[in-house]
Amino acid sequence: MLSAAALTPTVATLSPDRRHALIAQARTAVLHGGPQTGTEVAPWITRSWQRCLAQGMQPARRVVFEQVSAAAQNRSRDQSHRLVTAARPVLEQLARAIGGMRYFALLTDAHGVVVDVLGTLDRQDPRATAIGRIGVDLSEAAVGTTAIGAALAELQPVWLHRGEHFFDDNSSYSCAGAPLFDPQGHCMGMLDLTGIDVPERPELSHLVAHSARAVEDALLLATPHVLLLRLNWPGCMLGSDADGLMLLDAEGHIVGCNTAARQLIPQPLHASAQRHCSELLACPWPQLFDAAARQHTAPLDLPLWSGLRLHGMARKGSWSSSKAVFREVPHGFGRAESDATTSSVRQSPGLPTYPTTAPLRAAEAAMIRKAVTDAKGNVAEAARALGISRATVYRKLGAAKRKID
Repeated sequence: MLSAAALTPTVATLSPDRRHALIAQARTAVLHGGPQTGTEVAPWITRSWQRCLAQGMQPARRVVFEQVSAAAQNRSRDQSHRLVTAARPVLEQLARAIGGMRYFALLTDAHGVVVDVLGTLDRQDPRATAIGRIGVDLSEAAVGTTAIGAALAELQPVWLHRGEHFFDDNSSYSCAGAPLFDPQGHCMGMLDLTGIDVPERPELSHLVAHSARAVEDALLLATPHVLLLRLNWPGCMLGSDADGLMLLDAEGHIVGCNTAARQLIPQPLHASAQRHCSELLACPWPQLFDAAARQHTAPLDLPLWSGLRLHGMARKGSWSSSKAVFREVPHGFGRAESDATTSSVRQSPGLPTYPTTAPLRAAEAAMIRKAVTDAKGNVAEAARALGISRATVYRKLGAAKRKID
């Protein structure tokens, strides 16, 4: 597809009337079998138009923006609760960024059903109130080509302007959209910016993509984990929004990644089995936990099995559950944090309190010993409570005993 960067110079040099005329020519070519030049609209728009035609849709048909059933709304609300919670701070800042542009933000689930709305909606305009409602179905199957349906189908950021929508009724809308991925790489919804009778602003596709990544990172960092690994290419400063983020459990298994990490270290999405970080990083994985415990500020050299090298930063966070896991708390819109920041350990019900300077492994061993004590010496029961294997319990306690001896 054409990126926003590729579209922007073309749009900037065309008058609105000329731009609309070119879109109309492309519509005629695709929808009515006229000659195609292939340059007026992005290929993904043509694919969406063709899918709509294949479903028997006609551009002149009236569009009715309908809400899904009450039962479907309840399911969508329950399934999207974590997404809405993680996205709300980002949406609030996004609404301020677009406040003077007559655009508003929509958050949908993976089926295109609206789960949150934020920004300035003109409540006197039925075109705004029609789509700016919780529970309304804005999928491609329901309302034809939109940024929402296209982002969910193409799984990439998109920009759609007026006549590029499939239905004539939607030709007053301009919208930018970006898909949202969960820590395992599944598409969990999308983020949309929509304006009505507004000038073309394809650069909004970059803004919505940036905001979508911020939502993903907030959701990722709310996932229980023991260690956060920030990744980037050598020469890139760690601690920015461009970092790849990888979460590990106490055994080095990958709990989740953000989109940047999956691009830095290609890995299959939706893997049936949990992968270990040693399958991706060609270095002794315990050194990551050692670096986190010592709060290393110098970047770690991280070779990949492909022969490429990344650099990274390992960090632990605060107690987040009774299973001896840590979670780094996101800081603001961009999650930027100081390399020198030392996370404090908060008290959780039923867990011992450790000083903030306690080494990770000492705290881990103490918690395992407490779990075994609480289970009256039943190692299997303690392992289930901690979410680890019996072998791991024995190994961790044995290592701690050898260190004391």
